[in-house]
Amino acid sequence: MPPHVTLKQLRYFDALAREQHFGRAAEACAVTQPALSMQIHELEEQLGLMLVERTRAGVLLSDKGREIAARAAGILGDVHEMIEFAKHCRNVLSGSLRLGVIPSIAPYMLPPLLPLLRDGYPNLELHVRETQTLPLLQELIEGKLDVLLLALPIVQAELETLSLFDDRFLLALPQSRRLSSRVRATKDLVEHERLLLLEEGHCLRDQALTYCNLQQVSTVNTFGVSSLSTIVEMVAAGYGITLLPEMCLNVEIRGRDIGVTRFVEPEPYRTVGLAWRATSPRSGDFRELGRLIKVAWSRGCVPPGRKNPRHTRPLNAPTS
Repeated sequence: MPPHVTLKQLRYFDALAREQHFGRAAEACAVTQPALSMQIHELEEQLGLMLVERTRAGVLLSDKGREIAARAAGILGDVHEMIEFAKHCRNVLSGSLRLGVIPSIAPYMLPPLLPLLRDGYPNLELHVRETQTLPLLQELIEGKLDVLLLALPIVQAELETLSLFDDRFLLALPQSRRLSSRVRATKDLVEHERLLLLEEGHCLRDQALTYCNLQQVSTVNTFGVSSLSTIVEMVAAGYGITLLPEMCLNVEIRGRDIGVTRFVEPEPYRTVGLAWRATSPRSGDFRELGRLIKVAWSRGCVPPGRKNPRHTRPLNAPTS
């Protein structure tokens, strides 16, 4: 008689593989620890394999357990997409949508975007996850997220992407050192100043270093800062200069003693877009979401008088 493996067993084992702890896995699955432990034991019996090693410190997956965990995650992701297809094949942007957004986009795009989603699609149950690119990509591939809003390009064969708009970068300086409106910033100017950037792991940091042809040098300060608001405050106080995405200007420079200057052409920029699993049945949802994001961008994030530059230079550093 062939092994009889249930989705419940796979779901519990997937949680155990992620948490590496029976108690936390049981809590994640909203069951008791003995109930979860029994299902894991039955799964091992059905497969004829020892999947986990139980230690005082927690749980260690065996070599075969890691392989089964990867396959279980794939099966659960396929089941989730099947259910989502059945729920959403008739109605665009309805039901649950798990959106991941990087920190250098979320505070600026979500305020104009969320009202559009609420008013246009009241049946949408939106869940937002804000963190850096690498963990977002991992959670997307694992099926924990449905779609990401982030900086492109993303080089992942299993993902599909949609470019939405280009967000150019400007140089931010203390007001006391503001350049004439006729002067444009250059890379040489940046190289001789103390450059304030977000801490490692943020794509803006990598993009700025790439544009300026800089590595980790003494003039680059990236120690512990994880928000653009903090960077802008430091610039206003005279501690250095920084590169800011145009998207954030309406929020970050309002009421602050800071000046911004465009770069010489080709101006640096990043491409903002969406990414989702190529196997997802909800591409229609994501493309409609992309349309709304472009509307939100034009209404809430573009400074007055902004003109799209014809000649720009993409900041295509590896995003993270």
